[in-house]
Amino acid sequence: MAAQTLLGLYRLAHDCGILTTYRDVGGRLVRANPDQLLAALRAFGLPIDDPAQAGQFLRERQTRRWEQMLEPVYVAWDGRLALSVRVPAFRQEQQVRIVMELEDGERLDFEADLGQLPVLSRSPDGQRVACRVRFPHLLAPGYHRLRAGIGSEPDREALVISAPVRAAPARDPTWGVFLPLYALQTGRSWGTGDFTDLKTLAEWVTDLGGTVIGTLPLLAAFLDAPFEPSPYAPVSRLFWNDLYVDPTAAPNFSACEPARELVGSAEFRAALERLRTGPLVNYREAYAVKRRVLSLLAADFFARYPDHPDFAKFLTERPDVKDYARFRAVAERFRAGWPGWPERLRSGLIKPADFDEPAWRYHLFVQWLADRQLAGIPGLYLDLPLGVHPDGYDVWRHREIFVLGTRAGAPPDMFFTAGQDWGFPPLHPERLRASGYAYFIAALRHHMRRARMLRIDHVMGLHRLYWVPPGLDARSGLYVRYPADELYAVLCLESARSGCAVVGENLGTVPPEVNPTLARHGILGMYVLQFELRADGWPRPPEANSVASLNTHDTPTFAGFWAGSDIADRADLGLVDEAAAAAEREYRAQLRAAVVAFLQETGLLSSQEADLPAVLRALLMFLGQSQAAI
Repeated sequence: MAAQTLLGLYRLAHDCGILTTYRDVGGRLVRANPDQLLAALRAFGLPIDDPAQAGQFLRERQTRRWEQMLEPVYVAWDGRLALSVRVPAFRQEQQVRIVMELEDGERLDFEADLGQLPVLSRSPDGQRVACRVRFPHLLAPGYHRLRAGIGSEPDREALVISAPVRAAPARDPTWGVFLPLYALQTGRSWGTGDFTDLKTLAEWVTDLGGTVIGTLPLLAAFLDAPFEPSPYAPVSRLFWNDLYVDPTAAPNFSACEPARELVGSAEFRAALERLRTGPLVNYREAYAVKRRVLSLLAADFFARYPDHPDFAKFLTERPDVKDYARFRAVAERFRAGWPGWPERLRSGLIKPADFDEPAWRYHLFVQWLADRQLAGIPGLYLDLPLGVHPDGYDVWRHREIFVLGTRAGAPPDMFFTAGQDWGFPPLHPERLRASGYAYFIAALRHHMRRARMLRIDHVMGLHRLYWVPPGLDARSGLYVRYPADELYAVLCLESARSGCAVVGENLGTVPPEVNPTLARHGILGMYVLQFELRADGWPRPPEANSVASLNTHDTPTFAGFWAGSDIADRADLGLVDEAAAAAEREYRAQLRAAVVAFLQETGLLSSQEADLPAVLRALLMFLGQSQAAI
């Protein structure tokens, strides 16, 4: 391939935000080849088949950009706005008029002489210039609409995000517990934990002086057909998982005779006994059992309370829940996600005859119950997953902002030598921006209205995300940049408005700009002790702006780590060979000895103690005595 053609391909990729090189977890430079770039550009939306076309595509993109007077989005940090406007060079003697329509309805007008404005750059043909305009008014926090125009030309519009630089603080240093809700079971549980169990745990922790209750994502899941229980592949990031609703806490449970009779039947009690005594969570059966009771409660509720004020208020606050319920009802009729539906339904047009009304009402009812039950739980530390199921509601309703057919993932590293393919479509950075981030805002608001803290899964995705385009495997994907400044502005604004603090999951391969950005915006990072323990020295202590823990849901339990059972698991899965496993077991033995010596030297462990419970207590004391915020 000619050098000029290859250079044009690399320049086009760069213009689209596709990284042509990056450093892997070992610091080695990885460079994309032309086939990878062509696949990524096609996934991005460019119909390019030949590298020789790259120059023409690049010129067309640049021309369209210069013809746009305004960017689609601007950020005003702490209310201060400076924006660039692109205007014809011969218009520099005229004035640009700017109208700012604030979120509260107020209007601010401003005019500036183009000839007096600094010129930032010129188009390649010299016909247009980009000028900097400083808006003279300090903007209140919010989402504002800006209009700008020159002479008799029609005004152009843009979104202005006026956001505080820092997210809501995590308040005073404190402690809490983490537990997946499906694993939290009491004597009254129906095979998994539920929101009442979670409230019981929160009250127990609060009585002990803790203030944070962390769990995995609690979002809607496919638990019948299609079946996907993973909390990181939800049907939607905008609605809750009805598996965790407590039917006995429904306001009409005591009055609904059919539901109470079912719960008291021998058949039902036998089903609960199977669910409670099984070694694993049986999601499919647990959902089927709970669905029977909740369906009876839903039918009773709509018959008994047609005008329930709290339910009516919920529908007013969340008008999109009716659309979501229609989606779920259609999916249940066809027993398939939306790609398996008839064309009209796939395209988004659903009519009343396309679904069963009891199923539609069921999903309205359980979303209201879930929201109502979560509202009573103090100290919630929720988790916003990176993606959604490709057959789910969000991709169906908002498909224009998703890159269909492409999957997000991670490049090869020492743990996953073949890379990772997570199976869900990434968001398209330019289309997301053009939409004014409405979907991202809605996902944050859904969580922050009930959470004290919110963990952003794979926070590096606000900066860049690894795409696996169609036809490529996870070893051949490419990173794509995202408009990080604007995404952080949305995050800080929603955090400040709700009072919900933010935690960024910054583990794994972290680009160098991520941690300073988290610190600048008052977003906590994560410290995991398993990753910090060393066989040749003392562990690095947690920093003040961190959530410190022994482990996470992605690591072995601490008991498993201490015993080395995770090494056997990795060998069984073929992730390491026997020689590597043996070397890892030898290193783990050295690590255990070093940790015990460290704890004894610091006085956290007596010389007579070295058993697992004593080491566990000592390491928790090490975390508790640190500067960590949580």
